[in-house]
Amino acid sequence: MYGQMTAGSYCYIGPQGIVHGTTITVMNAGRQYLNVGDLSGKVLVTSGLGGMSGAQAKAAVISGCVGVIAEVSKEALTKRHNQGWLVEVTDNLDDLMQRIRDAKRKKVATSIGYHGNIVDIWERLVSELESTGDLLVDLGSDQTSCHNPFNGGYYPVQLTFDEANEMMHTDPARFKNLVQESLCRQVAAINKLADNGLYFWDYGNAFLLEASRAGADVKKDGDTTGTRFKYPSYVQDIMGDIFSMGFGPFRWVCTSTDPNDLATTDEIAASVLEDIIASGVPDSTKQQYEDNIKWIKQASQHELVVGSQARILYSDQQGRVAIATAFNRAVHEGRIKAAVVISRDHHDVSGTDSPFRETSNIYDGSAFCADMAVQNVIGDSFRGATWVSLHNGGGVGWGEVMNGGFGLVLDGSEQAGERAKMMLGWDVSNGVARRSWAGNANAKETICRAMEQNSKLTVTIPHQVQDDGLLDRALQS
Repeated sequence: MYGQMTAGSYCYIGPQGIVHGTTITVMNAGRQYLNVGDLSGKVLVTSGLGGMSGAQAKAAVISGCVGVIAEVSKEALTKRHNQGWLVEVTDNLDDLMQRIRDAKRKKVATSIGYHGNIVDIWERLVSELESTGDLLVDLGSDQTSCHNPFNGGYYPVQLTFDEANEMMHTDPARFKNLVQESLCRQVAAINKLADNGLYFWDYGNAFLLEASRAGADVKKDGDTTGTRFKYPSYVQDIMGDIFSMGFGPFRWVCTSTDPNDLATTDEIAASVLEDIIASGVPDSTKQQYEDNIKWIKQASQHELVVGSQARILYSDQQGRVAIATAFNRAVHEGRIKAAVVISRDHHDVSGTDSPFRETSNIYDGSAFCADMAVQNVIGDSFRGATWVSLHNGGGVGWGEVMNGGFGLVLDGSEQAGERAKMMLGWDVSNGVARRSWAGNANAKETICRAMEQNSKLTVTIPHQVQDDGLLDRALQS
């Protein structure tokens, strides 16, 4: 396939995948950047309430912070508000600042939608800092569609929504200039706030890439790869280590379409992860399991199902195999009425090669290679996947990413259970091994533990270079 990916291989599950991923990202950002496990009273400022970015409002509330999300389209903003994902709405900056102050003081978990341009919010937050000394934002990101910035993915602050929609067609050259000017203004405001304690990250939407192309001050000093910016990609600093531990978005669909079957799978998945914790796991792994047990136990109350009776959670190889085999047994025993299809988001440990997102934390020079996703698809195909697919594009744009995915039908048979064990082992370990070869300590620890658990798995373990100047001397000679 050449075009935008479906997030999972022919396995679209609606918005809950991005809600869950954003929730996990925000929670881990709080731990890493703010050194807190409780985000009460902390403010996240970002933009976008569209098909995928709309998840930010829901995720902010689930993670316990104050989410402030700008949206230029009144239709999109109203849709999220009517849906119940967006708690509050305003189109007045003075009112917005007061709402932020009130929510911070009361430590209320809420989402505030601002009908207007995100640049106006960032610049107003700078004014508040300079006039009152108050830093009203703790965490910041952006989910405008910057992989397509000149055709409606990013709206420049200089124009109204309607003016932008007209100019991008009637005067595309002028529109491009305004977009790039707006990006530079946005980055300038973010830079000032970051100098005073804001923690900002790129959400894999090519925001920093397009800002750098526009001439904004985002380049990281000393970078020679073209993939390093002064602000990290959420993969580099937040999700990268999680991927390197083998955790990623595992998902499933109940083919019976019965909500009761989905509820049964929720119970099974939570029980399986609790049993794994009880058997003993490293603290870092335990934290990820606990986050996902909390998610799965609360998932039904957040009403995330759209169409397919489907669910998603982050798990590592051990958890995925245990959950899949438990589902297969439940189908065989009749506890689940029909087959369950397991899959995963492409945005995973092994499924995607993307130097500006999924593989942006691979620094050994191989980040621009697309071999991992291709190997993953081929390896899954003859280890038992029911189907596989290979996609180019998605999220960061065509030509910037290769995605590989699969679907595996669990029909309750013994053969399906064996296929799940064999295929899921490859599907996760392939990416963990790649990340260990790139020098990631978490990945090295994870792949060594995987080999201890599976005597048939053999992975070459890299040696750490003790002398950083060795390569330079070798090339000079």
